[in-house]
Amino acid sequence: MKYRFLIWSLIALGIFAVVLAIVGFITRPVPASSDELAIPVSDNDWYLGSKNAKVTLVEYSDFECPACKAYAPIITLLNKDFPNDLKIVYRHFPLPQHKNARVAAQAAEAAGKQGKFWEMENLIFEKQNEWADNSNAEENFVSYATSLGLNIEKFKSDFNSDLTKTKIESDYASGEESKLTYTPTFFLNSKKISNPQNYEEFKSLIETRIGK
Repeated sequence: MKYRFLIWSLIALGIFAVVLAIVGFITRPVPASSDELAIPVSDNDWYLGSKNAKVTLVEYSDFECPACKAYAPIITLLNKDFPNDLKIVYRHFPLPQHKNARVAAQAAEAAGKQGKFWEMENLIFEKQNEWADNSNAEENFVSYATSLGLNIEKFKSDFNSDLTKTKIESDYASGEESKLTYTPTFFLNSKKISNPQNYEEFKSLIETRIGK
């Protein structure tokens, strides 16, 4: 009887272990797909176009990245051609190997505090060769802020503020959650897309999502 009881006890423990394993497999957290936008667009994001557009394009970008600079005119043209149907969101993803990418992001955020985020974004990309290797790139950004008619004292304060740096860190963290490995990375209606090779390819993708 003692051995029979022992055998049945072992069988019961085995069944219990199997049940726990099944429950654990069913309830374990599902990792985010590398093809999906991990953090939804919110009111904290900078965007162009209509807030309630049919299609949302999220770009993770690095101001010091040459490819991001190459795509900047394409993004501007998309905004011009789809002002009502396309919402374009910019998120910072300054790569560690680009020494001035983060301070460039600070400049854009500081300009945004005075309603000139996109104007500063355009200038930063346009003049990338001026500041990318500058050991004191902040001087360049102050010059750009001056040309945009910004309050320079406020710009400098916002440039160095914890709030500005936290916003950039938040964008970067959201990119990591979306498994980013390069810039620019684009998400169209929350799905990652392969970078189009030219404007016409990009335009075609947008038109397909709109339903034209």
